[in-house]
Amino acid sequence: MAIRDKFPDTLYISVQDMVRIVQRKGLSACIAGVARNIEADFLRWESFDKSARLACHSSEGVIELMPIADARQFAFKYVNGHPKNTRAGLPTVMAFGVLADVATGAPRLLSELTLTTAIRTAAMSALAAKRLARPDSRVMALIGNGAQSEFQALAFRDLVGIRELRLFDTDPAATAKLVANLAGSGLRLRACASTAEAVRGADIVTTVTADKSNATILTPEMMAPGMHVNAVGGDCPGKTELHRGVLERASVFVEFEPQTRVEGEIQQLPADFPVTEFWRVLAGTHPGRRNREEVTVFDSVGFALEDYAALRFVRDAARELGIGEVMELVPRAEDPKNLFSVIVAQEEELAV
Repeated sequence: MAIRDKFPDTLYISVQDMVRIVQRKGLSACIAGVARNIEADFLRWESFDKSARLACHSSEGVIELMPIADARQFAFKYVNGHPKNTRAGLPTVMAFGVLADVATGAPRLLSELTLTTAIRTAAMSALAAKRLARPDSRVMALIGNGAQSEFQALAFRDLVGIRELRLFDTDPAATAKLVANLAGSGLRLRACASTAEAVRGADIVTTVTADKSNATILTPEMMAPGMHVNAVGGDCPGKTELHRGVLERASVFVEFEPQTRVEGEIQQLPADFPVTEFWRVLAGTHPGRRNREEVTVFDSVGFALEDYAALRFVRDAARELGIGEVMELVPRAEDPKNLFSVIVAQEEELAV
């Protein structure tokens, strides 16, 4: 057997490869596919070795690593959050990720995750709302109309049944961008002059802002009985979007409680404030919404299991469609104890 036949291939998915996957399958199908994977993996919650993400904070933002594994596969995501990046023409969020074999540690997939993170975040939001919002919810306020907003809007249209969006952003250009991108989507769009105007009459409120600050975008007086709040933007220490009074009057659901206590909206509250991990709702051990008047909050910070599910989707879609490039990410030596031989062999090839 040739040395190259012994080694597992690493499939590389670039940004353009991911664009091709979305174009071939359709964005709605990609969001739905990732949502199915997330639900399936959350139902295997106890099978995973879980930990909060590792974060390195600076005055300008945060860089994080998000690991998780089951008995067969390990995954991690590298991701940043730098709110001021857009002033320099850079995305606020940039990400890539890896899937590897647990048995050997061999990397099997290296993929862009910036586009994919927007898809998986929207899929997670819609999956949670399907279980926590009132079933007849049709109007959503979307506060924060930046890079994630179109994905959120389409996920809620397709998976939850939202038909009207009430939009607000402190940057009117962001709202105009969103309206232009959603033209022809079948959604009724209404640009609003304030958060309070957008929230008034909404069944669901999604907050997806970027500033790294303890903001109070939603206040208790804006809330109405039966609302569901999808709080997406608060995702690191010192960064929140909801007044603590909103949380205190709601039933609060989280992804991975040890992480959300540090990074989520509930960082404002005592450590014994009651929350429910969302996997329990999927598993049927918690009822989720109990009645039509209950206010529910999904305090979403993003958890590695969602990226694991998204990476599985990307890998399977790439294989199905024949998209991506096989790359040599690991040196290949005839004798695995003789790593130096790889350098010698390369020098010999160059000398010929």
